[in-house]
Formats: sequence, structure tokens, C-alpha cells
Amino acid sequence: MSNAADVEAGAQARAAPATTGIKPPPGRYNNMTSNGPYTPPSPFYYDPAAAHGRHHWSWLVPLVVIANVLMFVLVMFYNNCPRSGGDCVGRGFLRRFSFQPLKENPLLGPTAATLQRYGALDWYKVVHGNQAWRLESCTWLHAGLIHLLANMISLIFIGVRLEQQFGFWKVGLVYLVSGFGGSVLSVFFIRKGVSVGASGALFGLLGAMLSELITNWSIYTNRFAAMLNLIIIAAINLALGILPHVDNFAHIGGFATGFLLGFVLLIQPQFGWLEQPFGAKTKSKYKAYQIILLLAALVLLAAGFAVGLVMVFRGENGNDHCSWCHYLTCVPTSSWKCDN
Repeated sequence: MSNAADVEAGAQARAAPATTGIKPPPGRYNNMTSNGPYTPPSPFYYDPAAAHGRHHWSWLVPLVVIANVLMFVLVMFYNNCPRSGGDCVGRGFLRRFSFQPLKENPLLGPTAATLQRYGALDWYKVVHGNQAWRLESCTWLHAGLIHLLANMISLIFIGVRLEQQFGFWKVGLVYLVSGFGGSVLSVFFIRKGVSVGASGALFGLLGAMLSELITNWSIYTNRFAAMLNLIIIAAINLALGILPHVDNFAHIGGFATGFLLGFVLLIQPQFGWLEQPFGAKTKSKYKAYQIILLLAALVLLAAGFAVGLVMVFRGENGNDHCSWCHYLTCVPTSSWKCDN
């Protein structure tokens, strides 16, 4: 009888699941209540809490700020206001780094000729001088110290948060391509004078923030308040662009480019842990509307750059195709006039 009991006990022992006493490491799988064997996560697993808690180290934005400051110092060194005489601002202690007279440049900076030499956006040189590189180089120049400080402070406030959330290469790509897109629209409409500044790239980051909010709509809790804030900030800055000597076309082009790039580069997965029967069709980690927005944005980006660049290098003038568009960058009032 003892032999039969031993056999029965052995059978029960073999049927019972083996326990090792080893607990799974703390993490996102601790909420599983099943005592069965461990099941590996789906390849499309997404943990929104973990994703939002993960921050990249922001180093691109500081590097861009340093590069812009160094470029401004280099331009001012070459400008050398005392060499040409005149009432240079800060001549006594800044020496060759002193600024041009306020009546010539109220933003505390160099001459237009110096900016042009170092890569400012100039329609004639871009189209007829085979200097397409100016479409990007102009975004690293600034008209003056006030212009530089305003743009760099804005870049820090906008760019650091984006880089911490999405990483340097995505934010860097949005910044560079948006600046280029703003320059293309600017040179398509503006043929007189030179244009400089990182405003187009900054507006691209604003546009990307707005499209990121739209495409990742379901994972945000305060989405309406966030969207309202972004729209108000963008509207105020675009409204300031109607003042004279402000290149609002660069703002508009940069914002539109960044807005479309946000749908492509800043998309985030929407689905979490989904328990499905073995062999069931795995669901996509992205929602259908995200894929539609991504594809539409890619098509619009490709078409926009292709058409824009072709028309620019064919010498087309945007004002010939849009008689009212010049009001987007300057609205004449009793206080100032807008030249042609």
C-alpha cells in the first residue's frame, strides 16, 4: 500500500508545476496575475508611461546655440565697424567688434554687405549666382545682437523639451529642413535685400509641436489646452511678421515644413499590452489615422519642395502668382510703408 501511495504522490509531483522561487525583475510585466509560464511581450508592445518617463539628454540645442553665437562673433570680427569710420556703437570697449550706427542697424549688428558676404539669403545670388547653399547658411546668421538673443532664447525654450522627448536626430532634422523650407518660400517672394535668421527653423519646431500633438492625440490628457497654447503662440509670432523688415515668408514656410515633418518624425505608438490568442493577427502599434497623416505629409513635403525649388530656379516671382501675398510679410499703415 505504501508503494501505491508513493507512486500516486510521485505522479502528483510530476503534474504540479515546478517552482524555483525566482521572481521576475521589477518592471512593466509585474502586473501579470497568471501563474502560468512566462510569455514574451508582443513585438508591438508600447508602454505610454515608460515612454513619457524616458528623457533624452539635450545636447543638440546647446550646440546650435553655441554655433550661432560663434558665427555672430566671427561676422562682427570681419565687419570691423571702426575701419569704415562712423559713429560705431560701443567702439570704446568693443573695438573692432563694435556695432554699426543705430540708424544703419538698430538691432546692434553688422552691415548688410557683411551679412551677404557670409551667406545671407539673396535671391539674385541663389538663382543666378549658383549659390543655393545660401538657402541653409542664412539660418545661421543674425542681423544683430538683439535678433540673436531673441532667437536663441526661443530655441532653448522650444527645442530642449522636444529634444528630451524625441532625441537629437529627429529634432535636428526638423530644425534644418524647416529652415531650408522657410528660405525657399522667402526667396520665392522676396527679391530685394538680404534675409538672415533662424526664425524659419524655430517656426518649424513650433509647427512640429502642433502636428505631434495632433498625431499623438489619444495619449495626451490636456490636449485641448496644449493645442490652444501652441496656436496662440504661433498666431502672435506670425502677426508680428507683418511688421516691416521682418521676413514672414520664412516664418510661414518654416512652420508649414515643420508641421508636415512632425507627422512623419514625431509619431508615437498608441497601443499597449494586448492579450490575444496564439496565432491571432497582431495589431499595428499605430492607429490608422496616424498612418494616413504620415503618408499625406510625405506626399505634400515631396511635392512642395519639388514645385518650390523648380519655380525658384526658373526665376519665377511668387508675387506674379499671388497678388495679395505680399501682405503676409508687411501691411502698410500710417506709421510705416512697405516698399515693393
